[in-house]
Amino acid sequence: MKKHNITVLLLLLSMFSLFAHAQKPRPERPRIIVSSDIGGTDPDDNQSMIHLLMYNDMFDIEGLVSSPSFGSGSADEIRRMIGIYEKDYDRLKKHAAGLMPPDSLRRICKQGRRGLAPFKGYDEPTEGSEWIVRQARRQSDRPLWILVWGTLEDVAQALHDAPDIKDKIRIYYIGGPNKKWGVNSYAYIAENFPDVWMIENNATYRGLIADGKRDGEADSRYYERVMSGAGHMGADFINYYKGRVKMGDTPSLLYMMDGNPDDPEKESCWGGSFRRTAYTSRRVFERATTLNDTVPVYSVIELRMKGPELDIDQDSVCFTATIDRQAWPGYYLGNGLYAVRYSPKAPAVLSYTVSSGIKELDGQHGTFVVDRMWPGKRCKDDYTVGGNWFTDRGDKEYFEGPWQGAGLIRLLRHEILEDWTERWNWLKDR
Repeated sequence: MKKHNITVLLLLLSMFSLFAHAQKPRPERPRIIVSSDIGGTDPDDNQSMIHLLMYNDMFDIEGLVSSPSFGSGSADEIRRMIGIYEKDYDRLKKHAAGLMPPDSLRRICKQGRRGLAPFKGYDEPTEGSEWIVRQARRQSDRPLWILVWGTLEDVAQALHDAPDIKDKIRIYYIGGPNKKWGVNSYAYIAENFPDVWMIENNATYRGLIADGKRDGEADSRYYERVMSGAGHMGADFINYYKGRVKMGDTPSLLYMMDGNPDDPEKESCWGGSFRRTAYTSRRVFERATTLNDTVPVYSVIELRMKGPELDIDQDSVCFTATIDRQAWPGYYLGNGLYAVRYSPKAPAVLSYTVSSGIKELDGQHGTFVVDRMWPGKRCKDDYTVGGNWFTDRGDKEYFEGPWQGAGLIRLLRHEILEDWTERWNWLKDR
């Protein structure tokens, strides 16, 4: 009987060690620059900015770059959020002395590119891209992490202007919809800097987004239970999704907060666990697509068309492709070749129609199927990437509906929110 009890005890201890999780120590405080499209079309960046400001003592923040692909986002919106943080700063600092003063944060706010890069993937330097280059070239034993909450426009520009920074930076990219919007800058990096250190998170991040069917009652009512009445930031949070915790960009911060960021394949990390990939998916079509054409979700799709040779600059916009009810600019590549890129953000059946003043292009149309597995089967068109490119894990047990890898963060969501609760409670102290 004793032997049986000992065996059961050892089994229980083994299971506990497998599933239990606590925030793991980090080797050192990471250097980070955050590139955000805050103030644009999706207010979840405001939620993530509040989270960052409340935890900023855990990072060496070297830059806050506004890189809005659409909408009216600007560095002024980051400064506005810092102004709200400033009203709570004294109370927070009583508990976390390392929090950055508001004026120090304001000094590192930089304006990046407004709008999307052309087909070539880069354009002109911005204050934000030049700041990335400057900080990457600083002498340090630590790499500079660039946490990308929007498109890769300013990162691509920085790499184009200063290729020497490639080995000095590490990128954590919240892709998915952001990849759809900024597909040209992504394609430029994948093609020209395949050896850059990259975590491409296309769907894992979705495990942090509130889901009433999967989250417990306490988490689904997190604003009412925790944030309401918690300082000026608590009062502001209700303005974004009515206080529903989305924060799709926050996994980039959580990844840096929990364990060694040099190991993307680490298990049970707040910011996700990722696998190394040797390629990222790309499909090139030089004909109209049909329902017989299947592409991987999050892949780069190039629709190419032949037309007249024109005496205009390459990268000139010559047509519009309407895909999934959204209009995308199409470009002249020279020698009578025209193209548009697109990246599907979810499994679907999609159709496109071309509108143009060029009669050979106008009215072209097609349909294609988007498969749910990323990066999909290897194809001759794929971008071959180096040994430090990581992406969402494809294990079936970590899918959450169509979202690959999202289950990894969902398992830890309650723990993540409870850790944040402690900081919100600091703002309730009298």
